[in-house]
Amino acid sequence: MKKTVLFAIAALTLCLLPGCSKKTVRGEFTVEAGKLKIGCEVGYPPFEYYSEDGKTALGFDIELGNEIARRLSLEPQVIDTAWDGIFAGLDTERYDIIISAVSVLPERQEKYDFSVPYIGNGQAVIVRKDSELKVNTLKDLEGKKLAYQSQCSSDFFINKKAEEERFSFIPCSYDKILNAYDDLRLGRADAVISDTLVAIDYLTAENSEFKQVWKGVSDDYFGICAKKGNKVLVEKINSIIEEMKADGTMKALYEKVFKMDLSDSIK
Repeated sequence: MKKTVLFAIAALTLCLLPGCSKKTVRGEFTVEAGKLKIGCEVGYPPFEYYSEDGKTALGFDIELGNEIARRLSLEPQVIDTAWDGIFAGLDTERYDIIISAVSVLPERQEKYDFSVPYIGNGQAVIVRKDSELKVNTLKDLEGKKLAYQSQCSSDFFINKKAEEERFSFIPCSYDKILNAYDDLRLGRADAVISDTLVAIDYLTAENSEFKQVWKGVSDDYFGICAKKGNKVLVEKINSIIEEMKADGTMKALYEKVFKMDLSDSIK
């Protein structure tokens, strides 16, 4: 009898130790049944950012993810992740998909599956309103302190252009685009290069301190990123994106966030 009691106590003690928890049940095409887990770097307005309470995630990608989850009859769960680790999180199945202004690039398509594009984007150079810097071509950035978010489309774009067109600049790279614009505001950088759709948010803000001095071609497309081989989920998401285009939901979302219809950006 004593042995039985002691065995039961030992078993209970083991289950109270860290790491002993109920196993998560996988969904048919998701990491957890009943949920759509979304990896997102919440610090990239107007695509993803926190409300004034510092807890509620808002923005275009957040609303898009919520709508996709609703149409899949799943509960959305946004998992805020630093950009430099966001793809690793997908590799280790912390979440099912990434919706975080992810450019669809050939090198990424080799490792991951992508949805059809949901928005088109380009690059823009932004300066303070009191700046006398004129940028007719990117070579005019020669020797300037140029701020941008590291390991994103702006980083890849400007460094590739500098190499191709043989000019140099002083790089000021940041983990978040918010910090790049903050340093431009404070005079620690001469210009920011960022996605045009991000620049819109800063240029149209009340009492904006910024102006746009260069804009590139809109030839960059954002897609929803999934783990390689999860074709069922990607196909379902593709169908939903097409439905949202057809029923006007996507147009309404463009206009709500960007104050313009960007449907033509992905045609």
